[in-house]
Order: sequence, then C-alpha cells, then structure tokens
Amino acid sequence: MDFYKLVKGRESIRNYDPQRPLHRETLNRILDAGRFAPSAVNFQPWRFLVISSPEMLAKVRPCYGRDWFSDAPHILIVVGFRDQAWVRKYDGYNSLETDLTIALDHMILAAEYEGVGTCWVGAYDPNLLRKALSLKENEVVYSITPLGYPKKGFKKRGDKKRKRLEEVVEFL
Repeated sequence: MDFYKLVKGRESIRNYDPQRPLHRETLNRILDAGRFAPSAVNFQPWRFLVISSPEMLAKVRPCYGRDWFSDAPHILIVVGFRDQAWVRKYDGYNSLETDLTIALDHMILAAEYEGVGTCWVGAYDPNLLRKALSLKENEVVYSITPLGYPKKGFKKRGDKKRKRLEEVVEFL
C-alpha cells in the first residue's frame, strides 16, 4: 500500500466485530512497529499491554464507557516509565509523552496497513486502569486503543476535514 494513501485513509473506527480476534502474527507485526519507533536517546521507556482474555477485558473495558469500545476483541494500552525517559537538562522537559506518542502512532499506522481498526482514546479512567492492571508506582498509562476488525459491511466515511497545507506550514 502506498504510504501517503495509508495516512490519508486512516480513520478512527468505532465499530468492531467481537467475534473476529486478530491472529497473534498480526498483533506481533503491529506491536513490532511500536517497538521500532524512535525514542529520545533510544531509551524506549515503554511497555505495550495487549488485553485479550475475557477476564482482563472485563476489568479494563469499564475505563471507557462506550458501547462500541466493548465490542473490540483486544485493547492495546501504552504504558510508560517517566523515570526511564530522557530529560532535557536546560529546562527539565521529560520526553515520555513524545516517545509514547510516536510508538502508538507507529502501531496505529501498522494496524491500518493490516486492515485492523483503531481509535486513539484519551478519555479513559486512569485510576480504574491502574488498579485493573496492577501498575507499579512509576508506570503511567499514556493512551489506549481498541484493536479489531470492523463489522462486516462497515464503510469508512472518507470525509476527513483538515486545514489546508498553507494554513499549517510556514517556510522560513
């Protein structure tokens, strides 16, 4: 697939087939895209949690109360370690969120390439996730996305609204 077509065609999916889990090989290719993402000083301050078992899905799904979220056969949770990320000496900037953003974006684009739907979710209950996942004190949940194939007959909208290039780019 052409990379630019992939980027332009990717949409947030809110319609999953709960009866069609991903094969482990497909999941591994998606996760590998995140593993190969760049991070500041190559510290790789992350952990990728794939929630697939019915028991863990039951614990994690209440963190985001949308019906469509409960249909996804997998939930990918990106966890980071703030104390393991690079810190800029001039102002104390910690690269964790940037590193995790790049990793999740790589995985979302890989999922699109595989025909797998995703939806970047930030409006989750972090305390519920922290408890459900038994996270350590230094672990931070950055973002989550469902992973799954869209239901049969689902059609993408294809009507992305974006500012024109001239509105967001300045050549100096």
